Formats: sequence, structure tokens, C-alpha cells
Amino acid sequence: MSSLPHAVFFDLDGTLVDTAPDFHAVINRLRERESLPALPYDIIRAVVSEGARAVISAGFPHLASDDPALEQLREDFLSAYEQHLADHSRLFPGLDDVLASLEAQGIAWGVVTNKHSRYTLPLMQALALDSRSAATVCPDHVTRTKPDPEPLFKAAELAGVDAARCIYVGDHVRDIIAGRDAGMQTVAVGWGYVQDGDSPADWQADVLCERVDDFARWLAERLA
Repeated sequence: MSSLPHAVFFDLDGTLVDTAPDFHAVINRLRERESLPALPYDIIRAVVSEGARAVISAGFPHLASDDPALEQLREDFLSAYEQHLADHSRLFPGLDDVLASLEAQGIAWGVVTNKHSRYTLPLMQALALDSRSAATVCPDHVTRTKPDPEPLFKAAELAGVDAARCIYVGDHVRDIIAGRDAGMQTVAVGWGYVQDGDSPADWQADVLCERVDDFARWLAERLA
């Protein structure tokens, strides 16, 4: 991609927004209700990208995977999370400057996430990102979710841009697969919720950025 990108799309949890603190807080509220001690933050942070079931399993590891109590805990977790999804969640430090630089150059940006719109849209609104995003695509907006490229094609359509002239940034291998299959330039990031034993260097992304500063510098060079 030798010229300016038409748009830059981001995964949400662990890429654009640090949502793990709110997941952690809600899990520990549930554990307190069950007379269990609080869990360390890192245990929950490591599984946020895998979704609510993985978070519940990490939060209640003494329960077997087929224990019916897990489903009730998942429902309780989602209900509580909906009420507290923006208590502590914030853009990763440095990314607001990145978004501002894109906006200053008239380059669209948006979000493509596997997080349901029930949670994504209120979070975007709470962080004052909803009016800035050219496209916000959630799993309930499409028939196939990441790693399928359909959500990325949908985002490009909503933003009015050519998918092949876009960049997709993510902290999970499914993000890179989806971006690559959509014909986008892919950026794997190391600041997100990468699980132990996993390595963004193995995802075959076009670009690897371990820190937000690395990504900001790389993007600034692309936009120069």
C-alpha cells in the first residue's frame, strides 16, 4: 500500500480500548457474591479477547465446563457488565492522538469487533467515540463473524471506502486472518490481551507493533 489508506479499522477490546478492568471488576463482584476471594487482574485480562464464557471459566475455575451453574453466572455477568462497561474502560494511552491524526488528515477510522452491539455501542458512546467512528460493526450486524472477512467488508461499505485500501489493527490472530482475507493491510499489536504462549509475531501480519508508540510512529510514516 504505497499511498494514503482510505481508512483504518480497529478491533475493540484489547486493541483500541482497554476494557479488561471492567471485566475484572464485574467478575470479582460475582465472586464476592459467591463468598469467593477476589482474583488477580492478570488472570482475567489474559482471556478477555476470548469472550464472556472464557472470562466466566477463568473467574470460576473450580466449576466444570459442563456445570449448569456456569450459564447462570454468564447471564449474571453480562447483565452486570452492561451496567458497568465504562466505569474504568479507556482508550489505550496514545491512541486518542492516533485517532486525532487520522481525523486531521481526513482519513476515516472505525471499529470491527466480535463484541455484541448491546455492549459495544453504549461503550463507544460513553467514551465519546460513537460520533467519531465512520463505521462500527458488531457480530449482530453480519451473518459471519471474524475470522471471516464479512465484518471488514461491511465496515468498508459503511465508511464508503475500498477495503483493499484499508488497514486493520488487532490483538488476536482472528483479526489478522479477517483483515488479510478482506485484502486489507494488517497490523498485529502486542499491547492487547495476548494469551500466554501466543505470539503476534506468528500471526503473519503485514506489520507487528508491540507498543502503541510503535504503531503511532509506523502510521505517521504511512501518512507522511
